[in-house]
Amino acid sequence: MSVVKQNIVANFGGNACTVLLSLIFIPLYIKFMGIEAYGLVGIFSSLQAFSSLFDMGMSTTLNRELSRLAVMPNKAQEMRCMVRTLEVIYWGVAIFLGLAVVSLAGPIAHHWIKGEALSPQAVQQAIMIMGGVMAFRWPLSFYSGGLKGLQKQVLLNGIDVGAATLRGLGAVLILWKISPTIQAFFTWQVFANMLHSFTTAGFLWHNLPKSGHRSHFQKASLLRIWRFAAGMTGISVTAIILTQTDKIVLSKILPLEMFGYYTLATVAANSLYYFIGAIFAALFPRFSQLVSLHDQKGLRELYHKSCQFMSVIILPAAIVVLLFSSELLLLWTGDPVTVANTHRVLSILIIGTALNGLMNLPYGLQLAYAWTQLAFYTNIIASIVLVPMIYFLSTHYGAVGAACGWVILNTGYVLICIQIMHSRLLKGEQWRWYLNDVGKPLLAALCIALLWRIFAPDGLLRYMMFIYLAGVSVTTLFVTAIFTSYTRSWLVQRLIQLKMCYGGESIEGK
Repeated sequence: MSVVKQNIVANFGGNACTVLLSLIFIPLYIKFMGIEAYGLVGIFSSLQAFSSLFDMGMSTTLNRELSRLAVMPNKAQEMRCMVRTLEVIYWGVAIFLGLAVVSLAGPIAHHWIKGEALSPQAVQQAIMIMGGVMAFRWPLSFYSGGLKGLQKQVLLNGIDVGAATLRGLGAVLILWKISPTIQAFFTWQVFANMLHSFTTAGFLWHNLPKSGHRSHFQKASLLRIWRFAAGMTGISVTAIILTQTDKIVLSKILPLEMFGYYTLATVAANSLYYFIGAIFAALFPRFSQLVSLHDQKGLRELYHKSCQFMSVIILPAAIVVLLFSSELLLLWTGDPVTVANTHRVLSILIIGTALNGLMNLPYGLQLAYAWTQLAFYTNIIASIVLVPMIYFLSTHYGAVGAACGWVILNTGYVLICIQIMHSRLLKGEQWRWYLNDVGKPLLAALCIALLWRIFAPDGLLRYMMFIYLAGVSVTTLFVTAIFTSYTRSWLVQRLIQLKMCYGGESIEGK
């Protein structure tokens, strides 16, 4: 099995475990703490997203540089010094971010968040503890980026699954046996994230090639990567504006309980990123290597194969969630009130997330060429046009309006950015992308899922609904794979191999 395929399998396995853990633990968090307290988890997610403004492109830069240098001779010392240089900066920023969150806890708790069951003092305490979580969690993306660039994604997934289990199981036990409070929840997250970051850092350093010299801070490393890192910083800043405007506005205008429902819908829709990220993480380092080796033919072939694979994985899942959001939420939470307040928003958000997922590999191709201008200027224009629109939709139509803004944004990416990108990179390949890589799997998935929706029976018991939705998911995925050329060829090859294997055993037996 090739390294790319091995990494995809490992990423899917790791992310599937993480999704399963979320499905198990999130309803328990809400049961013990209440939906209002869970709204503070949404606030933390927004703060964490804003913290990526200070990443300055370092995690993606490290991923690209280590993957690129790994195929070049005599680069061990350069790789180690780059990690040390960026690590020093990253931890300095982590400490700053933690202290900043602590200092802003009072104003956020007393003048921004609208709590009812939670007092402003309890909210302030929780946010102060979030500062500790932020400080220890933030470097994790840097060390993870390094392991991804080294193609050690099997190892990384093992670490992440173990950490997710510890983080979730420990939180549930503390809420159950010690204190069912949001303060106790975040206190445990401080310890769990500290252990996660230190463990990942240790494995990154262990897997870097040995050079025989001590690693040290190297200014030359910064001078070499500053242009790409600056472009990534610009993309991050504009992306945060576009993705967090809805949450900023809603956290101000909605009661904390209703914001908790929006947070739950966002978490459910964003679960698609576990699969999107699994594919992107495996392909981006390989894209970077092929660009460095000037292998245009191999890059074109891999690009279309991976884009079709991305469509086959995420489009059936997104369409099933779109059409069966109420049933899925009821299976997950068991609470009709939660379903009533969440399912419409989830159906809209999942559309935007799927469109965003389709753009991940084209975006990865741009980064492999160190071409950050397209994403940056696109986000600038989108911010000017869409931020006022998102604000208007959020203030006038609440959570549903905010979710519609997310769909409009990503529709623009798909219709416009692909055209511009393929006028420069892999010229003329945009129509193949629209028709074969996206169009055919979209049509197949939509037709099959709609048939299941039309003939869905009413009043099924919970376990029967689970079986029905499993049937919907499996058949939609299978038919989509069959109607998509690369995945169909792959399935046929696997069937031929199985036939030859069993046929050979039968002949030997005779």
